[in-house]
Amino acid sequence: MMVDMQTWFGIQQLYADYASAVDSGQWDLWPEFFTEQCVYKLQPRENFERGFPLATLFLTSKGMLKDRVYGISETIYHDPYYQRHVVGAPIVRRVADGRIHAEANYAVFRTKLDKESTVFNVGRYIDTIVQTPEGFKFAERLCVYDSEMIPNSIIYPI
Repeated sequence: MMVDMQTWFGIQQLYADYASAVDSGQWDLWPEFFTEQCVYKLQPRENFERGFPLATLFLTSKGMLKDRVYGISETIYHDPYYQRHVVGAPIVRRVADGRIHAEANYAVFRTKLDKESTVFNVGRYIDTIVQTPEGFKFAERLCVYDSEMIPNSIIYPI
């Protein structure tokens, strides 16, 4: 599916800004990449491909994303770590009813303060993006990770 260069650049910028915000630990910015009524889901590939609804994390509004940010910054105790996203170029799969359906591969690396960097999570984003007065935003972000084995807790957004 072809989109004009300005639209493709806007999608690319959305992906880059998202990764930059979560990699820099600016958690308050994370919900602002989404519409008010949105979906953010982290799901194993096996469940996604079989159509099973079970997800590791399933948030259904911007308010729930903000609650997650509060938990990350105020209530969850964990060993701090850095994460770094490497995101492939987005592929626009289709455009329908003012919604852009796009995908991109991702790899997230994690670095604990006293350890070497490791591969933390790898998969693909399956996104529904809409144009808003503030620019492009995610109406839905599905993070489908490839491995069935993941760390016992995923604190930060993928």
